[in-house]
Amino acid sequence: MNCPYCEVEGGRRDIHAHLWAAHPDLVRTFRDEVKGTLKFALDCPFCDEGLERVANPRGREPGFLEEFRREIALVSFDLLLYHLQASHAERVGLQPIAVEEPATGGTP
Repeated sequence: MNCPYCEVEGGRRDIHAHLWAAHPDLVRTFRDEVKGTLKFALDCPFCDEGLERVANPRGREPGFLEEFRREIALVSFDLLLYHLQASHAERVGLQPIAVEEPATGGTP
């Protein structure tokens, strides 16, 4: 597998660890002022389908995003790797995920 942001190659676990070590600044954390939730976001380097998730549903701990920055980033990169395998496998050196055809009612 290839890192989607640079020339590093390795297995999925290696790339996952590499993303945190080399590209932690790509994960954005912020407070959604409208909803009062703490969120994280990461853009896909190949398409407009980025990800944005609530990091702490209660949003009551002001230091949560900083205290758990590493864990939040690792979750973000994990979600990105699933997206890359599902949508951009060839671009990162992976086999595409096989998509099964839906079962039909069949004919007698």
